[in-house]
Amino acid sequence: MKKVSISLYAAVTVALLIWGYYQAIFVAPNDAQQGEIFRIIYCHVPSASVAFTFFFINLVGCIGFLASRHDYPDRAQKFDAWALAGAEVGVVFCSVVLTTGPLWGRRAWGIWWTWDARLTTTLVLWLIYVSYLLLRRFAAGPQMQTLAAVLGIFGALDVPIVYMSNRWWRTQHPAPVFFSSAPGAGMAASMLRPFLWNMLAWFAWGVLILILRFHVERHRQQIAAREAEAALAEP
Repeated sequence: MKKVSISLYAAVTVALLIWGYYQAIFVAPNDAQQGEIFRIIYCHVPSASVAFTFFFINLVGCIGFLASRHDYPDRAQKFDAWALAGAEVGVVFCSVVLTTGPLWGRRAWGIWWTWDARLTTTLVLWLIYVSYLLLRRFAAGPQMQTLAAVLGIFGALDVPIVYMSNRWWRTQHPAPVFFSSAPGAGMAASMLRPFLWNMLAWFAWGVLILILRFHVERHRQQIAAREAEAALAEP
């Protein structure tokens, strides 16, 4: 039943991605100033939103692990699996942000990269969570999960800084399009509908990968636990 549900969800996700691509390329109009290159917004912004969401899942998982690791070890391992899955998927989507951003910037600004507040804080965010994954991959010993959880909590502190960077500082990025009272903020309905479809599609895709990665990690944890029990049982 679980496999059937995941298969159906995967099919819906693929359909949403195809529909979102159609909306972004063939339905949404060109931007009056940027032309065709503006269409990168339909993957750039959704991928950033997904990355932020999954870094928050990592934060919840890290806090849950630290809070329950002594009294509820099995629950702590579930939290840890969610934390790892959130970090891995978040890094993937943050990598998409750091790839599509320079492509957009080269056409819009005439440069591939500039050390403005948003770009720099996003790169720092990516580096922190890559460090988290490297720690999980190469560190050994019983304290590895605890150290990783502390690093994950530290990394989450950068998420609101990235989000607020073009509100707090003058950056190369334009003023916020959404949730802003600035004149001209917002998006035309002809662009907003394709944008929302792509937000839904990218979130569905991210959730699919997150669920699959969580189950893979839980399976790995269960195998490791059985191997540890078998080792203790040996004379």
